[in-house]
Amino acid sequence: MPELYHLLVFFAASVLLALAPGPDNLFVMAQSVQNGRAAGLLVTLGLATGLVVHTLAVALGLAALVQASSVAFTVLKFVGAAYLCYLAYRAFRAGKSAGCEPLAASRGKLYRRGIIMNITNPKVSLFFLAFLPQFADPSRGPVVPQLLLLGMVFILATLLVFGMLCMVAGGAGERLRRSERAQLVINRIAGGVFAVLAVKLVLTER
Repeated sequence: MPELYHLLVFFAASVLLALAPGPDNLFVMAQSVQNGRAAGLLVTLGLATGLVVHTLAVALGLAALVQASSVAFTVLKFVGAAYLCYLAYRAFRAGKSAGCEPLAASRGKLYRRGIIMNITNPKVSLFFLAFLPQFADPSRGPVVPQLLLLGMVFILATLLVFGMLCMVAGGAGERLRRSERAQLVINRIAGGVFAVLAVKLVLTER
C-alpha cells in the first residue's frame, strides 16, 4: 500500500483539483442553484459513481484503450455533449416555476444525470490515467490495489468538496427561487452553463 505521507499528499492534491473550476463542479453548482441542495447532492453521488467507473477503467487498463482509440474518444465526448445540450434545452424551456422538480419524482433522474455527465467525459479517464499512477509505487506491492485505493481517496475528496459546493450554491438558489423572475433567470443561467460545457466538451482534444 502507498505510504501514509503519499496518501495525504494525494488527498490534498485531490481537494485542490476538486476546487479548481471545471465541468463537474460547475455542473453540480448549476444543479444545486436550480433544483436545491438535495438535488446537488444526488448529482454529486452520481458523479462519484462515475469516478468509480473511471478508477476501475484505469486499474484494468481500459482507459488506455480510450486514449489509444480516437473513435472511442470522439464517441464518448459527443454523447456527453449531446446530453448536456439536452439539459440546456430543458433549462431554457423551463418556466418561471418549473426549474425545481419534485425531489421524490426525480431522485433517480438526478443520480443518473451525474453518472452520465461523468462517464461520457473522456478527459476524466485520461486524467485518471495520468494522475493516479504517479502516486502508485510498484516497490510497495501490486499496483492495481494501490490504484483502487487512490481512486477511492480521490472520490472521498470530491464528495467533501462538492458537498460543500452543494450547500453553498443550494442555499443561494433557495433564496432566489422564492422570486419567479429570479427563477426564470436561474433557469436561463443553468441552460447557459450546460451549453458552454457542451461546447467545451466538443472542442476537447486528446
